[in-house]
Amino acid sequence: MFSIVYTASYESKAKKFLSKHPELKNQYIKTLKLLELNPYHPSLRLHKVNLNGKEVYSISINISYRITMDFYIDEEEIILINIGDHDSVYR
Repeated sequence: MFSIVYTASYESKAKKFLSKHPELKNQYIKTLKLLELNPYHPSLRLHKVNLNGKEVYSISINISYRITMDFYIDEEEIILINIGDHDSVYR
């Protein structure tokens, strides 16, 4: 099982995101639970992205919204970075 790390920066972004999209709260929670249990689950659509020269990972909450993260397999740790729509998290 992986450990999810919620940084203060991410928590602030997630709070703002969920206040704008309260209808996604249950899907968001379900996504994080699945991420913790199995980050490779096909429904998460885990993939690498290059953001400003840094390689990070992205998962899908749904077809429109994503979470980007650092993903450390050796340490079984996932550090959440950003949440939002496709364009905002891939900038």
